[in-house]
Amino acid sequence: MNEEIKVPKVRLIDAEGQQVGIVSVNDAIKKAREAEMDVVEIAPQAKPPVCKLIDYGKFLYEQQKKEKIQKKKQHVTILKEIRLHPNTDTHDVDFKCRHAENFLNDGNKVKVAVIFKGRELAYKEQGEVLLQKFIDRLEEEARVEQEIKFEGRTMFTILAPKKSKKNK
Repeated sequence: MNEEIKVPKVRLIDAEGQQVGIVSVNDAIKKAREAEMDVVEIAPQAKPPVCKLIDYGKFLYEQQKKEKIQKKKQHVTILKEIRLHPNTDTHDVDFKCRHAENFLNDGNKVKVAVIFKGRELAYKEQGEVLLQKFIDRLEEEARVEQEIKFEGRTMFTILAPKKSKKNK
């Protein structure tokens, strides 16, 4: 911007978007001061660099607005976790399945974990059956991103939504 531009000549564009031509940086700064504006380097990689006469404060404001809009448009997937135990009742499993369904419809991934306490470790097959029921119940909304895995006292799987939120 203004005196920070280090090249001797620039391609200048005025406030209306009309090309002025190739001028020296000093001439560009003089024209900007006459119009009560700033010379801002738009394309520094071009030969010669492209500069535009604009109000720098307004330019920054517009850029921030564009960045804000881009941030709104991007969706961050969150990993939601649902915890179960090998002896969880069927009604509770159904209830947690509905929660998982809502998470998946929102576009989030779901980690379904069966946590074993104490002697429950002897019933690993029960945990695997429970996870498989969960996967079967949600097969329309989700795809298995990570197969059933056992780590420590926890058996888990990760489900991802089949359709993204944008496709709906």
